[in-house]
Amino acid sequence: MKTVQLFRQLALAAAVSMSAGVAWAELPEATMYKDPNCGCCSKWADHMREAGFKVKEMPSRDMAGIKAQLGVPEAMSSCHTARVGKYVIEGHVPAADVKRLLAEQPAGARGLSAPGMPMGSPGMEGGIPDRYDVVQFNDDGGEAVFARH
Repeated sequence: MKTVQLFRQLALAAAVSMSAGVAWAELPEATMYKDPNCGCCSKWADHMREAGFKVKEMPSRDMAGIKAQLGVPEAMSSCHTARVGKYVIEGHVPAADVKRLLAEQPAGARGLSAPGMPMGSPGMEGGIPDRYDVVQFNDDGGEAVFARH
């Protein structure tokens, strides 16, 4: 009887660890570039830290140059830009979406964006929350909705 119970507990633990994916692995450091005067960017960095990421904040007055260098499409632009592993994260993308991107590693993906500055997204709390999409943008210029919030 105890063997069956132990087997069930081990099977449950294995299922949880597999579904957690990247959450159990070492998360890559995020380097976030932001305008020195922006407060919402630091709130997003705090959200990422709470989700287990190490975040280095890099103030810059040349955000347009950084976005161009990292290949952020103009239509995907937001206030801050981060490099997480091999991916670019633009704006207020939830940490859960970043973790999913890291776990799934979609072919051709350059990164994710929450275009604009949607109310209710991480770092933009307060007011009436907007419904917004997180968009995957690709090396070939393609894009697709990655998540809806």
